[in-house]
Amino acid sequence: MYEVELKLQANHDALYEQLDALGADHVDSRRQVDTYYNAPHRNFADTDEALRIRHEEPAEGEPTTKLTYKGPLVERESKTREEHETVVASEPALEGVLSGLGFEPTATVEKNREFYRLDGYTISLDSVTGLGEFLEIEQETTKDEIEAVREGAVDLLSQLGVDPSEQIRTSYLGLLLEAEA
Repeated sequence: MYEVELKLQANHDALYEQLDALGADHVDSRRQVDTYYNAPHRNFADTDEALRIRHEEPAEGEPTTKLTYKGPLVERESKTREEHETVVASEPALEGVLSGLGFEPTATVEKNREFYRLDGYTISLDSVTGLGEFLEIEQETTKDEIEAVREGAVDLLSQLGVDPSEQIRTSYLGLLLEAEA
């Protein structure tokens, strides 16, 4: 499965009105703490891959932990990449497995997210610690549908009143590492 994602820095106050006007459904709010790992056999920064443990605390319901692998970007026009994710039963056990295999934590990204659904897309308004406010639009798709899904996301950005040409292709991890350098 591929995830087509467009991300921009954006003021949330202006977006709330646009999302409401377009009829977007607010579906969830949650806090996410992502710990990124590097492999002992290759440098994920060099290969443009990511391995993370995500701890999520929803506004309602039980916290969950997920393990996610993200492959390298597959196109220049968006942050589209192959992605595999699974829920894990025990975060400490998973950390022990990764440590035992030589995987090292490299950085942590903390964010609060509000999720909306509109026209088959997930829209998230992200407040990222140390970086500010962002807008992400994403949808999972097959390799054959990447271009059509990306074009739909670009149209949706325009409807929200933001400039799709201001897209950021760098991950929150990359932005944080750049800010620290």
